[in-house]
Amino acid sequence: MRILSVEFAGAIGQIGQAPPESAVGALQVAFAGRSNVGKSSLINRLLGRTRTAIARVSAEPGKTQEINFYDVRSDLGSFFLVDLPGYGYAKVPHGLRDKWRPLIHGFISRNPDLRGVVQLVDVRNGPSDEDVRSVDYLAELGVPVLFVLTKVDKLNAREREKLIPKAIQTLGVDKDQVILFSSTKGTGRDELMEALASLLFPGEAEEE
Repeated sequence: MRILSVEFAGAIGQIGQAPPESAVGALQVAFAGRSNVGKSSLINRLLGRTRTAIARVSAEPGKTQEINFYDVRSDLGSFFLVDLPGYGYAKVPHGLRDKWRPLIHGFISRNPDLRGVVQLVDVRNGPSDEDVRSVDYLAELGVPVLFVLTKVDKLNAREREKLIPKAIQTLGVDKDQVILFSSTKGTGRDELMEALASLLFPGEAEEE
């Protein structure tokens, strides 16, 4: 799948707020993970926006405070990439974290247009309790999940041998279900793009 264009379409910041009109009835895939997992960097790398970032990358985690919608046009068709607020960052005020939780859960559980969630996990730290709860929650809802271990370029060979299998075991999934990703080097971009194509456009992806 090749990305042709990307535009910011709007955001949801309050419980019960409607998504951007253009996203209603359109294919959607959401990206979830802890605030310091490197989600914005991954999204920019995935969409080919490393020079002119479309997802804001901040030195201070927890800056994404809304559900952001990006209108993506590809050679297989159009879809919306949905950037969910990062969770689990200790410095974010409790009131804001308490607001994010029902906002995210409401979006995921009552969204007929959502085709799946890309769950990001920092491979250096492994799945946190919040990550595991997120995965269990998505499983309860029956939402398809793609698993991505981020920041693999930060590991040396010995750490890769130890931390990658440990993270996969904690997630409780098969290693073939997990993509290793580096936003810096682009490792895993093609694999993730292929997985998204199969999730969003199964018929077209098979014909390629």
